[in-house]
Amino acid sequence: MAPITELGRIGVWSNELRQDDPGRLGEIRSAAAELEELGYGTLWIGGSPDVTRAAHVLEATGRVSVGTSIISIWQHPAARIAAAYAALAPALRERFVVGLGVSHRHMVEGYARPYSAMTAYLDELDAAPGGPPAGRRMLAALGPRMLRLARDRAAGAVPYLVTAEHTAQARELLGGGALLAPELKVVLDDDLDRARRSARDYLSFYLPMPNYTNNLLRLGFEERDFEGNGSDRLLDAVFALGDAAAVRARVDAFLAAGADHVAVQVVLDPARRRTGELPLAEWRALAGALPLTG
Repeated sequence: MAPITELGRIGVWSNELRQDDPGRLGEIRSAAAELEELGYGTLWIGGSPDVTRAAHVLEATGRVSVGTSIISIWQHPAARIAAAYAALAPALRERFVVGLGVSHRHMVEGYARPYSAMTAYLDELDAAPGGPPAGRRMLAALGPRMLRLARDRAAGAVPYLVTAEHTAQARELLGGGALLAPELKVVLDDDLDRARRSARDYLSFYLPMPNYTNNLLRLGFEERDFEGNGSDRLLDAVFALGDAAAVRARVDAFLAAGADHVAVQVVLDPARRRTGELPLAEWRALAGALPLTG
C-alpha cells in the first residue's frame, strides 16, 4: 500500500459529511462529487466516523483523498478499524487517510494515559492483518509527544483548533518528512461582529476541553482569553473571519508557517448550522479564492 503522498493544498473538513441517514446519503454523495470537481484535495469527515461513513464518500468520488478527522481510539477498537479498512476495495484504500485521535477525558469513560493508549492502539493496528499501515494514517496531535509519535508511527499530524504559530512549532518538531495538515475554521461573513458571534457560538463547544485550552495556553493565550466563549484575539487566531480575501490571508499564513495542507471547516451561523445544512455556497466561493493547487 502506497503511503500518503498527495493531500492537495486545501481540503474540506465537515461534520455534515459524516451523515449516514439513508434519506441524506444522496445529498452527501452529490456534495462530495462536487467538492472533488471544485478541486479540493482531501475531504475530511469530522467527528468520530467509522470506516463505513468514509466509504460512502469514497464511493461517490474518483480522485480526491478522503480522511477521518478523527476516529476516536476509545470508541472504535483497533481490530474493528483494521478489518473495515482491509474490506475496502484496493482502489478506495489508496485514497483513504485514517485519522486517529485520543478524544477528550469528559467524553470517554475510563480515559487514562492517552499517549500510552495511542501507542498501544498503533501496535494493534500494526499487528492486525490488512490494517492501515503507518503511511496511510495520521494523528490528531497537539503537544510535542504526540507530534513526535505522528512523525515516527504515522504519515504525519492533523491538528485541530490551532494557530499558525502552532503550525510553525509542529513543523519544527515533525521535520521535513512528515505531513502536517491543520484544520482551520472559517466564518465567511463580511460583517465582522456577526462573524464573531457565529465563531463564539461554535467555540463554546470546545473551550471546556482541556486538551485544546492547555495547548492554547502553551501558545501564549491566557485564561481570560477563554471567557465569554473567546476573546477577539483568540478568535482571530483560530478562525478565518470575513470575506474570501480575509480567509485567503489566514490560509496563506498557515501554509507559510509550514502546513502541507489546510483543512478548511466552514462554520455557519447558528440557525443554519443546527439544521445540518451543507455549506455548498461557501465551499463554492472558497474554491475560487483559495490556492487549491500549487
